[in-house]
Amino acid sequence: MKRFPHIFPKQVARAVCFFCATVLLSQTVLTAQHKSNRLRPRYLSNSPPDPERGREILANARSIGLPGDYFFEFDLEVLPRRGARSVLPGKMWGSRNEFGPTFRADLGTLDDANSERVLAQNGRNPRSWRYVIGEAGAGVIEFDDATIMDSIGGTGLTMFELQMPFVYWADYIYEGTTEVRGRAVHAFLMYPPESFAAVHPHIAGVRLHLDASFHALMQAVILGKAEEPSRKLTVMDLKKLGKQWIIKSIDVRDEKTRDKVRFKVTGAALDLDFSPQLFAPESLSVPIDSPADVQKLRW
Repeated sequence: MKRFPHIFPKQVARAVCFFCATVLLSQTVLTAQHKSNRLRPRYLSNSPPDPERGREILANARSIGLPGDYFFEFDLEVLPRRGARSVLPGKMWGSRNEFGPTFRADLGTLDDANSERVLAQNGRNPRSWRYVIGEAGAGVIEFDDATIMDSIGGTGLTMFELQMPFVYWADYIYEGTTEVRGRAVHAFLMYPPESFAAVHPHIAGVRLHLDASFHALMQAVILGKAEEPSRKLTVMDLKKLGKQWIIKSIDVRDEKTRDKVRFKVTGAALDLDFSPQLFAPESLSVPIDSPADVQKLRW
């Protein structure tokens, strides 16, 4: 029986090392290409702003919220540039747990063909779920990187826009201070995680504008590869209830078609205390009554 020469292990080792080096080099080149192809920040001063200051601002924005649990009644107004307008009513229960902000939203009524319920858990590892009411064999389904961009309630609004997980993306650059709708804001360029970018290569980033005084979200612009805006979320109105300010309306506009969806709060109750079970995914299949003493908002 013919034996391999003693030099064979060395030949194999050299071949393996050469193969590994080639793979590593290829990965390095691809990574470099990915980094070089991603959106470049638009610094708003002659020199890049202090990144540590940016970290503090964003950390504060991620931590702020209403002091207790809350409940909103709202309308989703579908406002196409051309064609008939429509309204889908909804209810939202919100809280905060050890992972971050969480909310449940019931869209439509039991009689609406587009009625469904959604649940979001924000934080460092955002997750969300949906339950379509009246659908044969319906169950609670978790959104993934692909389906999070699907329309909810037949409105054109996506869970990505309602949940806004991009606020918690780990890769970002602080661009400095500018103005939006006459107010000073801090600008951040948020880069999507690799899993999201692989499914949605047309979304290169999201530019956040946070109020310079309160660090609350004022605007978010979804950007394409050439930095062209594709969708824009803008806080339009605020309302003070007691000592607390709440968002009264948000416009979500498609920058290509000019179609809009308006999230419009019509009633609110604050300083509530909900059971954590309300925000469990399996609870989506169970209808929940509105709390008492909901304050109607004038428009």
